[in-house]
Amino acid sequence: MKRVGTVHRKTAETDIRLRIDLDGRGKAKIKTGIRFFDHMLDLVARHGAFDLTIEAKGDLDVDQHHTVEDVGLR
Repeated sequence: MKRVGTVHRKTAETDIRLRIDLDGRGKAKIKTGIRFFDHMLDLVARHGAFDLTIEAKGDLDVDQHHTVEDVGLR
């Protein structure tokens, strides 16, 4: 049985789509608009040996913390 989860979270500040496959190979496809955050999430997936796909759109012109916060909540 595959251990895969998907979630979509939409708030006033962000729109997050996330997929995780715990039985993956450490592949990541991440687009949050925050390059350092993308890099760190990629490393977590690679070293954790799970596949992670994240597409996040947020109010980055106001502040990046909403995007980071809402990805973390998922």
